[in-house]
Amino acid sequence: MSRPIDLTGRLRDDLHRELDALTTETVAADLGDLDTYDTGRLVSLMNDNDSEVPAAVRRVLPAVAAAIDDIAERMRAGGRLIYVGAGTAGRLGIVDASECPPTFDIDPSRVVGIIAGGDTAIRTAVEDAEDDDEAGAQAMAGIAVTELDSVVGLSASGRTPYVSGALAAARAAGALTVAVACNSGSVIGRGADHAIEVVVGPEFIAGSTRLKAGTAQKLVVNMISTVTMVRLGKTYGNIMVDLRATNEKLRARAERIVMLIAGCSAEEAGAALEGAGGSVQTAVLMLLRGLDAADAGAVVAASGSLRAALARA
Repeated sequence: MSRPIDLTGRLRDDLHRELDALTTETVAADLGDLDTYDTGRLVSLMNDNDSEVPAAVRRVLPAVAAAIDDIAERMRAGGRLIYVGAGTAGRLGIVDASECPPTFDIDPSRVVGIIAGGDTAIRTAVEDAEDDDEAGAQAMAGIAVTELDSVVGLSASGRTPYVSGALAAARAAGALTVAVACNSGSVIGRGADHAIEVVVGPEFIAGSTRLKAGTAQKLVVNMISTVTMVRLGKTYGNIMVDLRATNEKLRARAERIVMLIAGCSAEEAGAALEGAGGSVQTAVLMLLRGLDAADAGAVVAASGSLRAALARA
C-alpha cells in the first residue's frame, strides 16, 4: 500500500531515519557558509563537485556492462527498454527514450520512458506522485510488461515507492529489472536483477539530487541506451547508420555518412539514399556492392548490422 503523505508519529520518525542514512541527503560540512561566497568561487566549487561524478560512475562500470548485455539480449528477441522514475530521474529516462528513435531509427514503442504523475510531471513537479507504489505497478500493467522487456528503475535515493512498485510488478511479470540509484544498499537495488549504485556523495545544495545524482543518472542512461544500440548493430564503428532523417540537418548528416563510408560524392550519396528510401545502410550497400535497392535492403534486413551485411553481400 502507498504511504500517506501526511506523516505522523512513528512513520515520520522512520522516514527521518531512512533519509539520515542516505549519502544524497548528507549536508557537506565544508559548504556551511556557501551563501557568503562570491559568484566566481561558487561556480568553481560547483564545477569541482560535478567533476567527481565520472569517477563515481567508473566504479560501477562492470554492473552497467552486465545490465546492458542482458538488455541487448532481450531487445534482440523483440523486447523493450523501459525507464521508470519520478521527478528528475523520470525526466532523464523520458529524454533518453525520446532521443533513441531519431538517433537509431528504432520504433518509439521499443524504448519507453514512464514518469510518476504522467505527462504533466514532465514539465511541472508532481511531488506526491513518487510516494504511490501502486501507481508504479499500475504503470507497468498499463504498458503490458512481459518477460522480454527490460525495466530500468531510476531513483537518486534508491527508495522511491513509485519506482519500487514498478520494479516489483515488472519482476512479477518476468521482465529483466535494473535499479539505478545513488546510494549503496538501495531499496530498489535489493530485488533487482542488476543494481547500479553510483555513490556521488553530498550534493552542492544538500538534498538537491538534480545535481550530481542527476548527472550520474544521465551518464548511466546514456551508456545503457547507446551501448545497447551498438550491440544491436545500430552503428558502423562509431558512426550512426540507422538515424532517422526527419529534418534537413539529419538528411544532410545521412548524406555525409554515406559519403564517408562509401567514399562517394554528395550527388551519388543523395541518389542512393533516395533510391533506398532514406536508409543509410541500404544506400551504402547499393554503392559498395552494386546491388539494387530491393536486394540491398533484403541483405540489411537479414544481417542485423551494416558490417555483417557488407561481409555477406
